[in-house]
Amino acid sequence: MEYKISNGNKPLSLVCLIAGVVMLISALVCDFAKKSLMLFGSDCRGAFLVLGAVGIFLGLFFFPTEKHHRKIINIIFLFPLLFAFAVTVIIPLVLGIGYSFTDWDGIRVKNVVGLANYTKMFTQPSFIWSILITFLFVLFNMILVNLVAFLLALLCTSKIKGMGFFRAAYFLPNLIGGIVLGYIWQFIFSNVVTKWTTALSGNQYSMLSDTKTAFIAIIIVYVWQYAGYIMLIYITGLNMIPLDVLEAAAIDGASRLQTLFNIKLPMIASTITICTFLTLTSAFKMFDVNLALTNGTGSIADFMGSYLTNGTEMLALNIYSTAVVENKYAFGEAKAVLFFIILAIVSILQVKITSSKEVEL
Repeated sequence: MEYKISNGNKPLSLVCLIAGVVMLISALVCDFAKKSLMLFGSDCRGAFLVLGAVGIFLGLFFFPTEKHHRKIINIIFLFPLLFAFAVTVIIPLVLGIGYSFTDWDGIRVKNVVGLANYTKMFTQPSFIWSILITFLFVLFNMILVNLVAFLLALLCTSKIKGMGFFRAAYFLPNLIGGIVLGYIWQFIFSNVVTKWTTALSGNQYSMLSDTKTAFIAIIIVYVWQYAGYIMLIYITGLNMIPLDVLEAAAIDGASRLQTLFNIKLPMIASTITICTFLTLTSAFKMFDVNLALTNGTGSIADFMGSYLTNGTEMLALNIYSTAVVENKYAFGEAKAVLFFIILAIVSILQVKITSSKEVEL
């Protein structure tokens, strides 16, 4: 049933538009002037702002133009999503890029410093180290998470009893928050694992006490947490393979390995692209587990001629420490901008490479 546009809606449209614009402008002017908009004994700036926006939307909705009405309605329904995206992503991104060229302290800007923040970060050994171990962490996790997740997906799509239980059990770690998960595994590595090392070698040793083993511990926790989520995506891809294709392969005498490598993997190439992309971006942005498990600590004796104490500090945690802990917000913004550029470039390259593999397969 289509909405009929009639000229009778024009007076209502004009009234809503004029009232909405007046209320919206009044609220904004009072807010910028830091004055109250008193009505019935209370400040109504917020109410006028909301009612003004609603009035404008209703005016556009009732606007009697048959040609543009559907476009107006589409814009009205898309506006909340676009507004939220602009406020939470686009505007902070633009402001962050601008702040990276200043000496912003989180409150005010005193001077414009140009590229000083960007040149400074590349002379900071701790930041260069964070970039290196982040790339190393991403490489290991892209391989391990997808390998473990795919093997679990094969298990959960096989004809075994309790398949629903296994799916839920493998996915459960992904429901635990990263901070909570980090503290749980911190207890395991510092108390449970140390008892095993004491029983086996006689020496009480925690994986978190050494930089190399702490880095391995972070990888273990991340794979344990994220593999269940990627497993569900692989399960969906495997279930979409036509059964008649698998039956034809079995009739032709194909072994399980031949079926896996020659039929299943090529037919879920698009699923592999999605999973590698999600694993890549998630590993790059890993923050909460790193913070809770090691807080980036770890000693590096000699790196670029410096002694480092942030041996397990990933890039996201390094940016947080710079901006929030050290109170260098502009410097942290510059690092975040570089982080965004790196992540965008790597993600685009990964999607292009895996998409080309899809065509080949």
